[in-house]
Amino acid sequence: MPGGPPARRAPGRVRRPVRVHARGGRPRVVPPGAVGDALAGAVQRADPGPTGPQRRTAAGQRRRHPRRGHRGRLLRAGRRRPHGRAAGRDPRRRPDATDHARRRPASGLLHPRRRRGSPRNDRRPAARRGRRPSDAGRGARTLIDRERAIKTTELAWPRVVTGIARMSKNAVDVAMVGVAVGTTAVAGVGFASPYWGGAFAIGGGIAGGTIALVSQRYGAEAFEELGQAVRASALLVVLLTVPLSTAFWLFPYEFIALLSDSEAAIAYGATYLKIVGLGIPFAGLNLVGSRTLVGSDDAFTAMQLRAGGALANIALNAVFIFGLGWGVAGAALGTVLSNVVVSAVFAVGLSLGRFPGIGAFPVRISPVGSYAHPGMVRDIVSIGAPVGLRNLVWVTFQFPMLGILSIFGDDTVAGWVIARRIWGVMNTPGWGFGLASSSLVGQALGQNDESEAEAYGYDIIRFAVATYLVSALLVAVFAQEIVVLFADDPTNAAIPIARNLVYAACVGVVFQGVAGAAAGPLDASGDTRIPFVSQFLGMFCVSIPLAYLGAAGLSIGRFRSARWKKISEEYRPEVTPADD
Repeated sequence: MPGGPPARRAPGRVRRPVRVHARGGRPRVVPPGAVGDALAGAVQRADPGPTGPQRRTAAGQRRRHPRRGHRGRLLRAGRRRPHGRAAGRDPRRRPDATDHARRRPASGLLHPRRRRGSPRNDRRPAARRGRRPSDAGRGARTLIDRERAIKTTELAWPRVVTGIARMSKNAVDVAMVGVAVGTTAVAGVGFASPYWGGAFAIGGGIAGGTIALVSQRYGAEAFEELGQAVRASALLVVLLTVPLSTAFWLFPYEFIALLSDSEAAIAYGATYLKIVGLGIPFAGLNLVGSRTLVGSDDAFTAMQLRAGGALANIALNAVFIFGLGWGVAGAALGTVLSNVVVSAVFAVGLSLGRFPGIGAFPVRISPVGSYAHPGMVRDIVSIGAPVGLRNLVWVTFQFPMLGILSIFGDDTVAGWVIARRIWGVMNTPGWGFGLASSSLVGQALGQNDESEAEAYGYDIIRFAVATYLVSALLVAVFAQEIVVLFADDPTNAAIPIARNLVYAACVGVVFQGVAGAAAGPLDASGDTRIPFVSQFLGMFCVSIPLAYLGAAGLSIGRFRSARWKKISEEYRPEVTPADD
């Protein structure tokens, strides 16, 4: 009624400024009203604030109990916390260490509201602060951090699929040649393979420098320098591989004759090398394009292109080998044509930023620009040279190995070539893990996050070992059935040799997985010399000497021991011709 007493507001509806506690900072004071309620509610939902005896206001915010003090001590209504002399302190006495110890909470924190894991209270060394986020929680109970495992898988599996497709293509090539022509042709292709692989390793070395530079610049969003790195890599590939293609076209017979004296195997190998050498520059450009996409966090597009090229290669080989009857020449021609097509797709897609039927590319590289940029070329060479030399070590060791194996005949060479193709398929997970490690570690280094880069390196190594163990076990169980597919006759003499070599490969491929995954972070950081040295020592100081010892060293040692004379006494005739 008019003039009556004013209506009382409902309790709890008084609009006053409210303090909202935010984690890691000072309390915020929000204004009253609907805007303040919404702001306070949003802040409180994002950060529920401290725990303990609390009461909610009408707006939904949390605040301290009105009768409890700073540390939850119950006070009488209307009384303040004692301080100064009332609290037993002498204001004239200067504080000492005992005061600080007495005031420090029992939990060891400097502030009761600050959580133990907060960055401001982290007393660990700076190098270890945030080093392994998973160690404090669920990651301490798991082998691999979940987030990093997902990121690694997303980036690695397309590369693994690409590797399986490409190495399966190589294995299918050898299987088709073996079924259509015979194991002698398989030996000829095996003699030509190191030359193709050596030229391919040069392109791979340049591509190793490409992914290191691209991943770091992609992480730092320096796209202009990224384009310079790709153009300089393409220029180096062309300059280094075209002379090799010319030499293989002009002198194929002479190159194959260095490894064997079998005329039939030399003829097959020379035919294969002369034709397949034409595709070496295109294969190198494919590697540069693929590493550019992987370094830009798009391994899926690279998988589509290269795996599609491998499948096209298999289809072309089937037509050329069985349909047209071209044999070894058909296998080489299919390899060349597939590499030409994939190179063209990479060039168009990177230039336009997309390709019809595939979609958008993560980066767009202008073909018009600086190719021979001195600083970029120098960086690619300094990073890629050890990578290329490491790849060359892996390939060039096949030259003396094939020379040693040729002592035992074409069947032994064919068995070794078959086992090498199966080894290549088993080693394809390393393609994905190595490139994923290089890309993710490089991006973390580009963002100056060294702890995250180290964590990725450790997790990817564990991931690789587990994957290689599973693949090696499966191949060892079905070794006989797999090897038989590479010959026209299951009773061929090369079959048992290849089977035994496959068993040895199943053991060695696990250690190869560790080496490949560990080399990825080193490649991303530019520290590529140590992997090269380790590869060189393993191949030329261990593998080749042991192979030679088994082929010739034991026979020479047995001859020098003169025990063969004693053994011959058991087979000599009992009656010797009398002296005249």
